[in-house]
Amino acid sequence: MKVLVVGAGGFAGGFIVAEGLRRGYEMWAGVRASTSRKYLSDPAIRMLELDFDDPGSLAPSLEAALPAGERWDWIVYNLGATKCLSFSDFSRINYEYLRDFTDALQTADKVPDKLLYMSSLSAVGPGDETGYTPFTESMVPHPDTRYGASKLKAEMHLAMSGLPWIVFRATGIYGPRDKDYYLMFKEIEKGFDFSVGFRRQMLSFIYVEDLARAVFDALGKSPVGETYNVAEPHVYSQKEFRVLVARELGRRHVVGMRLPLWAVKAVSTVAEKIGVARGKPSTLNRDKFNIMRQRNWSVDITKAREGFGFDPKVDLAEGVRRSVEWYRKEGWL
Repeated sequence: MKVLVVGAGGFAGGFIVAEGLRRGYEMWAGVRASTSRKYLSDPAIRMLELDFDDPGSLAPSLEAALPAGERWDWIVYNLGATKCLSFSDFSRINYEYLRDFTDALQTADKVPDKLLYMSSLSAVGPGDETGYTPFTESMVPHPDTRYGASKLKAEMHLAMSGLPWIVFRATGIYGPRDKDYYLMFKEIEKGFDFSVGFRRQMLSFIYVEDLARAVFDALGKSPVGETYNVAEPHVYSQKEFRVLVARELGRRHVVGMRLPLWAVKAVSTVAEKIGVARGKPSTLNRDKFNIMRQRNWSVDITKAREGFGFDPKVDLAEGVRRSVEWYRKEGWL
């Protein structure tokens, strides 16, 4: 079995490649020339450089990677951007790159048996903010962020492409090497925990190794043309998250600070402008603000359980423990 992971240099990508190696597959890492190979150092990994800014080069690169008549059995498309300098970049990176890649697959005659696309729960948009009904796959998407809209646009492209696709709508992915939740860990280590808004907010998570296992379980067992929500089956309040992190960090006292939405929006706007001035995307921006203000992130994973036996092994308490252990070992904390 040959498996290509596009976007293998990303946070989740390295874990997906490692899980494929563990299962005995011939793993290929699709990366840019500038991508760090720090977590792709296993000599068994076969590297494939792809230049998405030159769409015409994609088909020749795919053709050169494998002899004529050969192809990858499965492809995991994990490439994407969660923050950008310009909002138009979301569409370019999350949609146009995918479109160009799938066109190249067909041109090069390298269409796999299955292609799993890593989307996001943000493609659905806000859910039930009153009764907190969990997200299901049958909900009609209405994203309220450019990020979510670009992910939905990519999903729609796959649906019309004729390719054998599977879509994962993942919730918040965390674990060792992650840099986004790490910022929250750092603040809690300092004794502060900032939350957004005064109404109850329910959060869901998926530990990165559980996600990697789910990818291969779905590729092996799920029929094509299916979309799955992927999350741990439990939901948590911001306070529960804070308590778990503080306990692992050894912090006995953490000050929980709730910020009004208007203040967070103002800070996000300023941070975005500073990021643009520095030429570096800011984690805080107006698009991310719409994600942070969302109150309900609870997820129903019944379809994934029935579709491919999805069974997350790592709950938030254990995932936080493993993450903190790694951050400390690497000197991040």
